[in-house]
Amino acid sequence: MKLTVKTMLLIAAVSFLYACSGNKSDGFDPKIDTDVVKHDVNDESSDKPQITFEATNFDFGTIKEGDQVKHAFKFKNTGSADLIIGDARGNCGCTVPKYPTQPIEPGESGEIEVIFNSVGKHGKQNKSVTLVTNCIPSTRLLTISGEVNPVSK
Repeated sequence: MKLTVKTMLLIAAVSFLYACSGNKSDGFDPKIDTDVVKHDVNDESSDKPQITFEATNFDFGTIKEGDQVKHAFKFKNTGSADLIIGDARGNCGCTVPKYPTQPIEPGESGEIEVIFNSVGKHGKQNKSVTLVTNCIPSTRLLTISGEVNPVSK
């Protein structure tokens, strides 16, 4: 019985560490559905949405383990059709985005709030959020980074 419990704990620990390792080189999560794209890439018409961010990177500096950091990535639809954000996912369970689910009309603005939870994190952190939109290209990457100091015991 002890061997089974130890084995299960080891498997759970390895799974957790792998899921939050953040070692994806390109930040793209292949499980994100890109079916939100409804137009032809070769279409020459100018009737398309365009998402323009004030910034796509945010450095939260140095925080202590256990802190949560929130950042709002502000954007504007600079295109000529409604912008739809179909999905937004962090590359780790510790990075959670909140995004508008309603279409953003041309000229209108919005924001994507990203919350980073530093529980169990130490050292340099680089996390990303992949957005899927009806723009060309259909995916965009937002990144947050910083340093997490461990809590003294």
